Amino acid sequence: MRKVLLASLCFIVTAVQAQTVDEVIQKYSTAVGGLDAFNAVKTVKMTGNVSVQGMDLPLTIQIVNGKAMRSDVQVMGQMIINSYKDGKGWTVNPLAGANSPTDVTGSALYDLKNQSIIASSLMDYKARGNKVELEGQEDVEGIKCYKIKLISKEDGKASTYFINTSDYLPIKFVESKEMQGQEFDVESYFSDYKDFNGLKFSMNRTQKIEGQVFQEIKLTDIQFN
Repeated sequence: MRKVLLASLCFIVTAVQAQTVDEVIQKYSTAVGGLDAFNAVKTVKMTGNVSVQGMDLPLTIQIVNGKAMRSDVQVMGQMIINSYKDGKGWTVNPLAGANSPTDVTGSALYDLKNQSIIASSLMDYKARGNKVELEGQEDVEGIKCYKIKLISKEDGKASTYFINTSDYLPIKFVESKEMQGQEFDVESYFSDYKDFNGLKFSMNRTQKIEGQVFQEIKLTDIQFN
C-alpha cells in the first residue's frame, strides 16, 4: 500500500510540473505575440549590425518562414553568407578561404534550419518533438527567471531558456556549440524588446563564451511579408 501511495504521489508531482512548464511557455508565447501569429508570418527581413572584435559589420537576415533563410555580413568589402533551403545549407566565407559555396552539415546545418523558423524552438516544442523540463527559478543579472531545459529531438542536445518571471520575456539562452573543433557553452542575453505588428523581438543580443563577450547583434529594423 505504501509503495502504491508513493507511486501515486510521484505521478502527481510529475503532472503538476509538466503543467507548470506548459503554463510558463504559454505565457511566454503570449508575451511575444502568440505562436499562431508567428506562424502566420510568411517572410521577414532583419537589418542591423554585428560587433565582432571591435568591428561593427552590416548584417542582413532574410527568412522564408519554415522554409529558408539567408544571412549576409559585410566585412571589409566582402560578404560572408550563410544560407538554408529545403534541408540543405551552404556558406561563403572569403576570410576563411571559401570563395565559392561550401556545404554546411551536422550541427551547423541544424542551427541554420532553426533560424529559418521565426518562432523559437520552445514556443512550439511539442510540434517539433522536443522535450522540456522546468528546473526551478534562477536569477540572471538580478532578474528572477524561470529556468527551462529543452532537449532537441533532432540532435538530442540540451539547451536552457531563462524566462523573466514578471513579463515572461526571454532574458538568456544557453546552448552548446562546436567552434574550431571544440564544444563551448554559448550564452545569449536578450534586451531592448520592440513591437512589430504585434510581435515582440529582442533588438539586442549579446553572446558570451566563458563570461567573455565575443559577439553582439543589434537590429535596427524588421520588415514582414
